[in-house]
Amino acid sequence: MHSPPVWQGESQLLSKGNGTEHLQVHGHGGVQFQNWAKTYGSSPELYFQPTSVEEIKEILELARQRNKRVKVVGGGHSPSDIACTDGFMIQMGKMNKILKVDKEKRQVTVEAGMLLSDLNVKLTKYGLALANLGAVSEVAAAGVIGTGTHNTGIKHGILPTQVVALTLLTAAGEGLECSEGSHADIFQAARVHLGCLGVVLTITFQCVPEFYLQETTFPSTLKEVLDNLDSHLQRSEYFRFLWFPHSENVSIIYQDHTSKPPSSTGSWFWDYAIGYYLLEFLLWVSTFLPFLVPWINRGFFWLLFTSKGEKVDLSYKVFNYECRFKQHVQDWAIPMEKTKDALLELKAALESSPKVVAHYPVEVRFARADSILLSPCFQRDSCYMNIIMYRPYGKDVPRLDYWLAYEGIMKKFGGRPHWAKAHACTRTDFEKIYPGFPKFCSIREKLDPTGMFLNTYLEKVLY
Repeated sequence: MHSPPVWQGESQLLSKGNGTEHLQVHGHGGVQFQNWAKTYGSSPELYFQPTSVEEIKEILELARQRNKRVKVVGGGHSPSDIACTDGFMIQMGKMNKILKVDKEKRQVTVEAGMLLSDLNVKLTKYGLALANLGAVSEVAAAGVIGTGTHNTGIKHGILPTQVVALTLLTAAGEGLECSEGSHADIFQAARVHLGCLGVVLTITFQCVPEFYLQETTFPSTLKEVLDNLDSHLQRSEYFRFLWFPHSENVSIIYQDHTSKPPSSTGSWFWDYAIGYYLLEFLLWVSTFLPFLVPWINRGFFWLLFTSKGEKVDLSYKVFNYECRFKQHVQDWAIPMEKTKDALLELKAALESSPKVVAHYPVEVRFARADSILLSPCFQRDSCYMNIIMYRPYGKDVPRLDYWLAYEGIMKKFGGRPHWAKAHACTRTDFEKIYPGFPKFCSIREKLDPTGMFLNTYLEKVLY
């Protein structure tokens, strides 16, 4: 799903003799890095794909000597500039092995560059699975925890809550093994690390026995789902819903454990011919005729979401779905009890500004409170409200007014933005909304006093 950066230009061979060992690491110049949605990019001075911890240590030593900044990147899926740098870029794709499986504890230790899409398949060989996954699995293990990836289900935390241990290489080249029992403060910071504490080398996930999920989708209205939110949350382990802006329409999605055999009511014609190709064409037309967007939202709800759908498969195949379009997104977490007020206010804001158009859906998900310093769910059960504007055939669509209205509402209700996704918050905002923010900053300053792992995005957040 993610296309690798474009390779061009020169390659530099960096070597270091040290007694009997002689290590060599290749750095490529002229590489263009772009995120998956092609909304952000950068030109790192040197681009590395290390295969060992020793090589990473060597890259960091070189960065110290040359006074360069370093950015580590995995799948490149973050729809923001969090992974961009003009210094050294370390792409972890070649460090992608399972290191240990503890069948008794149901724990698996992986290298930081392992994609969850590979891990999901390999875990089935051991009869194991991750209890919860985001929509996309072409993401690296360390990246998933770096930005606080989440799914839904009020019994489940964000994905980093499934991490029981990790190892971190600091700017000084020191390796730290972190867990609840060792370097506990660093562990609570590093489970959502923003890429600014060091290089995450390995991650140990708590798994569960392999399981099948039944997904049931059915139509409803915004009033019904908001009036009965608690009963929906109790009724389904992984409950979420999609609201279609400029309408009352809602599609409810339940996902629950099942012993039924795999099956699906989906079809290529409806899912792709209509739900992708026709939709992309009409969204492109709507860039010239914006008044069509409410009609598109209502029409596609009627075409694709008015009948009940069912699907049964292995858990990861149900959790994952394809992000077909390039897109701009925002995703903030608000206290769960504010869900109804915030969504009704967003609906009212769109109704009062007929010129502001919003693509479908607004996706609403839920997650349990945790104690990770920079988790959007820190100390509170949360509702995530994800808005989207597609880029049909790569064309940008005006979104500023929608974005500003949404951000204003999220801030009003104490929202915290998803770290991977574009937002306009600065340190002043984060100090107000994250009780653990000063503690995270002091841990970061101890681990990286010279700011080796900073970039433009992080400077905005931390300074």
